[in-house]
Amino acid sequence: MVDEPLFDLPVPPPVTGLPEVAGGWPDEPVARVLLDSGVPHLDREFDYLVPRALDDDARPGVRVKVRFGHQDVMGWLMSRGTEPSTGAKLLPLRSVVSPEPVLTPEVRDLARAVAARYAGTVADVLRVAVPPRVAKVEKALNAEAESPEATGTAVTAPVATASVAATGPEGGFDWTRLAGAGAFFDQVAAGDGPRAAVALPSAHGRWDAAEFLADAAARTAEAGRAAVVVVPDQRDLERLCRALDARVGTAGYARLTADDGPTPRYRAFLQLRRGLRRIAVGTRSAIWAPVEHPGLVAVWNDDDALHAEQRSPYQHVREVALLRSELAGAGLLLASTTRTPEVQRMVESGWLGEFGVDRSTVHAATPRVVSTADSWETERDPLLARARLPQAAWRAARDGLEGKHGEPGPVLVQVGRSGFIPALICRDCGTPARCRHCTGPLGFPDRTASARSEAACRWCGRREREYSCPECDSPRLRAGSRGVDRTAEELGRAFPNTPVLSSSGEHILSTVDAVPALVVATTGAEPVAEGGYTAALLLDGDSQLQREGLRTPGQVLSRWFAAAALVRPRDDGGVVVVTASQEDVVGALVRMDPSGYASRQLAERRELHLPPAVRMAEVSGPLDAVQSFIELVAQVEPPGGAQDLPWIGPVPVDEAAGAAGAAGPPGGAGAVRTSGEPPRHRALLFFPYGAARTVVESLRAARSAASARRLTDPVRVRIDPVDLP
Repeated sequence: MVDEPLFDLPVPPPVTGLPEVAGGWPDEPVARVLLDSGVPHLDREFDYLVPRALDDDARPGVRVKVRFGHQDVMGWLMSRGTEPSTGAKLLPLRSVVSPEPVLTPEVRDLARAVAARYAGTVADVLRVAVPPRVAKVEKALNAEAESPEATGTAVTAPVATASVAATGPEGGFDWTRLAGAGAFFDQVAAGDGPRAAVALPSAHGRWDAAEFLADAAARTAEAGRAAVVVVPDQRDLERLCRALDARVGTAGYARLTADDGPTPRYRAFLQLRRGLRRIAVGTRSAIWAPVEHPGLVAVWNDDDALHAEQRSPYQHVREVALLRSELAGAGLLLASTTRTPEVQRMVESGWLGEFGVDRSTVHAATPRVVSTADSWETERDPLLARARLPQAAWRAARDGLEGKHGEPGPVLVQVGRSGFIPALICRDCGTPARCRHCTGPLGFPDRTASARSEAACRWCGRREREYSCPECDSPRLRAGSRGVDRTAEELGRAFPNTPVLSSSGEHILSTVDAVPALVVATTGAEPVAEGGYTAALLLDGDSQLQREGLRTPGQVLSRWFAAAALVRPRDDGGVVVVTASQEDVVGALVRMDPSGYASRQLAERRELHLPPAVRMAEVSGPLDAVQSFIELVAQVEPPGGAQDLPWIGPVPVDEAAGAAGAAGPPGGAGAVRTSGEPPRHRALLFFPYGAARTVVESLRAARSAASARRLTDPVRVRIDPVDLP
């Protein structure tokens, strides 16, 4: 017996939210749009209708304008579908800003992964990943594509990239010196995703870092796959572009950097998006280059602070590269002259391979390192404890300029601070001199101010003409540290008739000639000398190592390795003199062993449960807001999240920054706190990698809930910040 329904009721049609229109709707009438808004609780896709007039242009990846609330808002068309996700009445798209699909599916997925890792919003990530539109660039490229003969522009750049790549010894890097490099590129050519790290013993001559990166990109392009190479700053980018010009030609790559301006940057971006270039190079934002079929993602010097994004969600290029290589199945190459604990952790875990460099090769490529703190130098120099330029450093500079142990050439002098006298202390009691208005450090900005004893605050700029020490009432001041300008002046008197060049701040030199000269540079601004420097003097080592911060010793050592990598080998008379007494850091430089020092650092961090052995979250803002946010995290998180982990703090950030004598304003990000503004506080949360996904999801959900309910003032959430307290 067949059961029959008692009542034959009509089945209502599904609610689609599609109103009746003349001519009907397109095949996929629903557009899922991500609003270009950094508001956390709006970090999701909203459904809109696609009018038939916009059907052709409304493709996934284009910029659109929609009505949200009572205003028009820009957004990204993420995808299209046939059914809406809600029964609410849908609004049509207002317009398609440009039919150019600037957001590729790969970059879209990568942006979602980065937002999830850093507890941020996808819109904030896309604001960094995709440059602003320049309409005239789109028109020009469209005209070139329609009529290349009329514009004189060829459209076969990808083919040219592979054909001009040289393979001889004059056109490429000698990879046989790196064990494992051949197998790495074989895997790249086969479409696999190998991952490797390398610490180069030198960065000039046969080990030129720009040639190394250019050849890696060219070999990837020869295999028919795209390459993305990211360097920290404009100086490194210029050197890399010169190497690529000789290797693949100007039509073989595109450079992405904000310093070029919006028009060249957007043109390079579209050339990569349309497949007209296979190699993308640039600074931080180049990691998002929309290349087709990526085969290699390379990052140079991941320890450089410029790789950390200063805008929300504060992602680091190294971590974005890891995610991109994994999502796209591309090769990953992390190269530097040093080694960070983060990279060492991945090497020791086996997740990241390593290009081997044997000790004999390292010894032949590196200079001799002299420490002024060893017993031999201490006995020979009775004034060592008081002299800023010890006898060993003076002799090395003189011998290098005169060519006593080889061809004469330039001498590099690395200092830790810019300016003239950036920090002052009381002559009588040694208390650091600080501004009465904002507690910022006082210094002499130039020689005139020093002659007049007119100190100035490095934070707010106020002049201090009648200073009195708060501890002993003494009006007398002396230099607490010397900047690059004062160092250049002192060396000019010590070495008369010798040219003195300065590289710092806005006047950074990229290269210098091989003629004898003293090159005084701040850390990170060292120019490359033709043929290498004869000597390098690493001054103020102890003062740099005394700065507070978990990463300080490793960062100082990284800068020393970068300077030593620019000096000639020891067989050609190259020597490096370091003025510091911390044995473990100096010993790593003397042995030229960056990996060993990173391994020891990592072992210490594991014992103390500190990053990168664990992950970390930082929440900062007004005290009430931080406390309320911590309570909210416990309410929204799933079991096993942050409620099982102890928070550290909140503690006032201003006091910590003031006590450390930081170079910037209190809080480390932004302007000086104005009167009446509540002091910023910071809370830290350390959590294991196994719980990272759950904890970060909890923090992200709490941000969204706090934004939707408007329960607290906004707080800043950073995951794994590089400027650790």
